[in-house]
Amino acid sequence: MRDSEEQGQTAGALFRKLAQTGVGALRNRGELLLVELQEEKERLIAAFVWTAALLFLGFMGVMLLTATIIFLFPEELRLSAAAGFAVLYLAGAAAAVFFIKGLLKDAPFGETIEQVRKDGEWLETLN
Repeated sequence: MRDSEEQGQTAGALFRKLAQTGVGALRNRGELLLVELQEEKERLIAAFVWTAALLFLGFMGVMLLTATIIFLFPEELRLSAAAGFAVLYLAGAAAAVFFIKGLLKDAPFGETIEQVRKDGEWLETLN
């Protein structure tokens, strides 16, 4: 009888410890998710602010420079010069699109997803 009581207490303690470990792991993953969420938020805000600054300042500078250069051409060549600048700017816009895509390429919450995947692999090894 004493052995069955000790086994019951041992099984209860083991279950309690297992539950505590599980809850601790869930809390740990939740905290990691919150930290990564905050980092993603800050990164996106910074990307938007810098993109807006780039667009405004770049547009103003390029337009003034373009107007100056176009007015330096003789009157009969100004239309050709303006068309040349249009082609140049469209090529620059295409390059900017690829650059911004590169900034946003990293998957959000990558570390959280990796930790959950590792947890799943570990749980599969227990079977």
